[in-house]
Amino acid sequence: MLCATSRLLAARTATALPAQPRGRGPGARCRRRELHFPGHPELDLDDFLTGRLARPSVPVGRRAILRRGRMPPAVGGGPARSELRPRRGRCGPQTARVVGPDETAKPAARSPKRAGWGSRHFEAAGRWALLALVTLLSFATRFHRLDEPPHVCWDETHFGKMGSYYINRTFFFDVHPPLGKMLIGLAGYLSGSVLSLVPCWSPLPTSLYWSCPTPSQQHCSLLPFSPLVTVGKHLTARILCLIVLPLTLYTATYAVHFMVLNKSGPGDGFFSSAFQARLSGNNLHNASIPEHLAYGSVITVKNLRMAIGYLHSHRHLYPEGIGARQQQVTTYLHKDYNNLWIIKKHNTNADPLDPSLPVEFVRHGDIIRLEHKETSRNLHSHYHEAPLTRKHYQVTGYGINGTGDSNDFWRIEVVNRKFGNRIKVLRSRIRLIHLVTGCVLGSSGKVLPKWGWEQLEVTCTPYLKETLNSIWNVEDHINPKLPNISLDVLQPSFPEVLLESHMVMIRGNNGLKPKDNEFTSKPWHWPVNYQGLRFSGVNDTDFRVYLLGNPVVWWLNLLSIALYLLLGSIIAVAVQRGAHLPAEVEGLSQVLLRGGGQLLLGWILHYFPFFLMGRILYFHHYFPAMLFSSMLTGILWDTLLRLWAWSLASSSLARGLYVVGNLSLLLGTAYSFYLFHPLAYGMVGPLAQDPRSPMAGLRWLESWDF
Repeated sequence: MLCATSRLLAARTATALPAQPRGRGPGARCRRRELHFPGHPELDLDDFLTGRLARPSVPVGRRAILRRGRMPPAVGGGPARSELRPRRGRCGPQTARVVGPDETAKPAARSPKRAGWGSRHFEAAGRWALLALVTLLSFATRFHRLDEPPHVCWDETHFGKMGSYYINRTFFFDVHPPLGKMLIGLAGYLSGSVLSLVPCWSPLPTSLYWSCPTPSQQHCSLLPFSPLVTVGKHLTARILCLIVLPLTLYTATYAVHFMVLNKSGPGDGFFSSAFQARLSGNNLHNASIPEHLAYGSVITVKNLRMAIGYLHSHRHLYPEGIGARQQQVTTYLHKDYNNLWIIKKHNTNADPLDPSLPVEFVRHGDIIRLEHKETSRNLHSHYHEAPLTRKHYQVTGYGINGTGDSNDFWRIEVVNRKFGNRIKVLRSRIRLIHLVTGCVLGSSGKVLPKWGWEQLEVTCTPYLKETLNSIWNVEDHINPKLPNISLDVLQPSFPEVLLESHMVMIRGNNGLKPKDNEFTSKPWHWPVNYQGLRFSGVNDTDFRVYLLGNPVVWWLNLLSIALYLLLGSIIAVAVQRGAHLPAEVEGLSQVLLRGGGQLLLGWILHYFPFFLMGRILYFHHYFPAMLFSSMLTGILWDTLLRLWAWSLASSSLARGLYVVGNLSLLLGTAYSFYLFHPLAYGMVGPLAQDPRSPMAGLRWLESWDF
């Protein structure tokens, strides 16, 4: 509602300038768009624009050529004065002017130049003052009591930690793009400490977008261009500014991200072995390890699917009723001693590292045993059902000091290789086939309950189709009897790193599931403001912060979407059937259909995909869509008020109606903010159910649990 149509306001002052004398010369070649008032050369344009044309009793002889698709004239010289479109020729844009039957109109019939100049500066100053006021109010409302509560709450614990990672240049993994966290780290670096409260946004991309040329900013050239060339210029400008530039900025953000975070950290395990080789401090960075796998080697086995991790086991057993009560085998994303396994022959217990024995390499098709180094139990499977995945077999750790049974035997196969070939560390893609059941070792990617420490399920699938879930590679390799080679050749290029990071982010985002007793919300809750989100505090002695949408804004947005769909459908059907609309109604309809339609599309694209997501969802995920619905509300009600004002005969009444309507919407929103501001700024004392509470009587919905 606050966004006034400044171009329309400028039209009045533009027409007030005196017309240049017509004659021969460069100026004579410039074609102008003129307003004609037959029989009324003395009519002042100011009076014309303040409502005489817009009244239903306008004589047929008077006419104004208005720019179609822009805001039509409003009654009473209010905020929506007409925009006159001058014809732009080779000499630049020219102002429209009033002429009568006599080309030499009297100077007294024109508005003084000095008055138009002052009016234009006054309107520009008013717009800047309004922008400054809104900016100051935004800063005031956001920074008020920003230091409360004094403790860390909600996502502040993550942001502060991630800022520390950037300062220390330690690599970590997060499911979101890095720009906001980079700004937090930069603020902490510049201030000498890690700040937990820094706005996670940057105005740089937006300012660059607005600096790009748009159709309204294009100036006429010195030479005429064909429509095809004009279309090409517009298309090129949009490709550069809306695709190339944002993509470049986005890619540059990741380039800085990877350049700064060059040390090994807690996020290593989410990425491939080749990715980890580029991180300083990782055991693969500048490492030298044996190239070919041999019996007796201590190894780690990593799944090739993103964000699955390493084959892992620990001393905890499967609970009663979950298959056989044997040692758990899982996958784990982080480096750990419980990821280490010893590769042995299936038919002997002799120590392959005995110096008296020759080195024997593992080859494609060999039958092997994998013994867990920390617990001395063998990788084992049987016909018991897996914990979470039906029709898959359970995988356990079985045996004592490496002695088990035939269910510990696995055939190792290299994908797309011939039998007898050696197995290369990091490069060979291997599968482990259980010898007794014929199933393939893999990970379903499902998160185990608390008894499984929320690690990922490992199963033996009877479906032999090659998928990334069942393909592994050997990463760490320790064997003192073998020579080492350098791993520098394995470091990936930047495009490979960028692609892998996005694949891991998508996988990690989909894997965010609600934990026991964790509060979540559903997408249908958000537009109706069904339930908020408790940021801090539960009891009456706690400092409580509760996230809830402004009820007036939320419900007005919801009403506006429904009203827009109804009104837009009526107008679209009327236009399609050839109905004749008045010029004013047609112009406003175009604004409503085109501008409102784009905002409605933005709301749909930012909201409805959440219905397809299986991850945990929170109330604040709706905020981007809410911005689009708020802008749609502004366009809708501004258009309705203009149409209502246009239908009135009195210009003063129309102007007053428009102003009162806008003020009512603004004051209603501000008063609602005043009522509910203790939720955002925090409160201590009785809960809302207590009559002594400042929020007593404001619990309009039972689902609001503040």
